[in-house]
Amino acid sequence: MNLFPQRVTQAIKHCAAALSMAAFGVTALAQETQSLPDLVPFEASYTAYKWDDDIGGASMKLESLAENQYSLTYSSDVSKFFLSDERFEHSIFFVRGHEIEPYEYHYKRTGTGPDTELDIQFTKQPEPTVQIGQKEDLPWQGELDNQLYRIDIARQLAAGNEKLSYQFINYRGEKREYGIKVMGPETLSLPYGKLKTIKVKLVRDNNSRETYAWFAPKLDYNLVRLRQFKDGDEQGDIKLNAYRHL
Repeated sequence: MNLFPQRVTQAIKHCAAALSMAAFGVTALAQETQSLPDLVPFEASYTAYKWDDDIGGASMKLESLAENQYSLTYSSDVSKFFLSDERFEHSIFFVRGHEIEPYEYHYKRTGTGPDTELDIQFTKQPEPTVQIGQKEDLPWQGELDNQLYRIDIARQLAAGNEKLSYQFINYRGEKREYGIKVMGPETLSLPYGKLKTIKVKLVRDNNSRETYAWFAPKLDYNLVRLRQFKDGDEQGDIKLNAYRHL
């Protein structure tokens, strides 16, 4: 019986990690087949599932702050029995030409177990540097922050680009690199309704974990579903239930 809370805690953490979508990353390396579309501010909400149960939800919001400056927020709140996990991410960034340029990133996690926070600043002068909370600064070599892939993948798919690779600083302040494999079209029945989507798979060195994401052309190519497995066991599954332009 003592192992049961531990297993549930691990399940909640894995699901929350999937919900935070921290597995993805960052700087797209793609050949342009056409111009990338302009960003369209939006708000989306998702229902979270684990073991086929509704365990909470997530939301994503892209807002325009000023000319070429944007805010992207992502939050998730999941619970199972007496265990909970709540996460929040906030990015402030610029779009210069076709490039997404991070400026600030903030992460906070509360719930069962230790609470964590992280603040990251990307600076160009006097040298390109990533300032990571109380950690030692890192040289900035074009990496994005932990969540900007969410809008960059949409832009790349809309432009017909399929050869994508991302380098980023994750929510632990570590440099990571992943690829994106476009698997093809798939029609989904979601709480939002039926949508034609493009399915992609995250490509990384850790073969024990698999992450899939679906993007809908009808909704500005934005994310409508995310599902993650570890060693064949589902860790989390979020599905779009509402979407609107801002």
